[in-house]
Amino acid sequence: MPGAIYAEGLVKTFGDVRALDGVDLDVPEGTVLGLLGPNGAGKTTTVRCLTTLLRPDSGTAVVAGIDVLKHPDAVRRSVGLSGQFAAVDEYLTGRENLQMVGQLYQMKAKAAKARADELLEQFNLADAADRTTKTYSGGMRRRLDLAAALVVSPPVMFMDEPTTGLDPRNRQQLWEVIKQLVSGGTTLLLTTQYLEEADHLAHDIAVVDHGRVIARGTSDQLKARTGGERVEVVVHEREHIRAAAEVLQGFGKGDTTIEDHMRKLTVPVTGGAKLLAEIIRELDSRGIEIDDIGLRRPTLDDVFLSLTGHLAEAKDEDTGETQDPKNRKRGKETAK
Repeated sequence: MPGAIYAEGLVKTFGDVRALDGVDLDVPEGTVLGLLGPNGAGKTTTVRCLTTLLRPDSGTAVVAGIDVLKHPDAVRRSVGLSGQFAAVDEYLTGRENLQMVGQLYQMKAKAAKARADELLEQFNLADAADRTTKTYSGGMRRRLDLAAALVVSPPVMFMDEPTTGLDPRNRQQLWEVIKQLVSGGTTLLLTTQYLEEADHLAHDIAVVDHGRVIARGTSDQLKARTGGERVEVVVHEREHIRAAAEVLQGFGKGDTTIEDHMRKLTVPVTGGAKLLAEIIRELDSRGIEIDDIGLRRPTLDDVFLSLTGHLAEAKDEDTGETQDPKNRKRGKETAK
């Protein structure tokens, strides 16, 4: 029996661009699916099709047991959506925004006010509740938008990069809210470019590329597919990066990834701590001074890189504008 969110063969084109090319998803009730993918992979388009904002050209979609194409109004009454950008009325106060959403869902005025007060406290907005939203910072608007998506505690939630723009403390708070929702039976489809977020929250992860799901599994399962361990080296002098890459390539079982601005090199290896000692000796013999060296298991960043060919970046699929989710440029190169 299909899960709370189910899609089979979803196709959506925009002119010559095939944004979705047969997306298949099945999210069991009360679980979190993390949807990951490179720029323009089709993540946001998938969310828009499942939430009735776009009509797919072909395929099947069922949300909360309701056919998305046949009964879109019923789907809208059963889901909550927080999109990539905060959708709040800047001329209303924070409290008025939430009360308005509640009354649009046909809540009685008293109940809508009580729910608004509860959410304002939960998202640390109570002190700004009676200020107009146009005076809010970007992070405050983001939190208000997320609160609005939770006014009616929907059985199915869609969050499209929900923590972009939030500081670490507020991100952690949102993670706790998400955990509480899911523990109460809510089903969540989460797109994110913070891979540690998917690692932390998602029961299952689907990696999308070129409009198709190319990998699916738990975080541990996907990491196991990548295999092996990684040696990370931070050289002291930038001028030693190329020489260090040559050393690592001699020990590695794959390409050496270079993050030039951080003077960091990473290579997949087998051999554990013994190999680490050999690498240190070889670097020392060549006069390459290092600031740090370590051995670690694969991360979701490694999974993402191995499956799609590059690390994750945040980009709006419609505008094509790229923004770095951690406010940093990676300067990544690959030594082969």
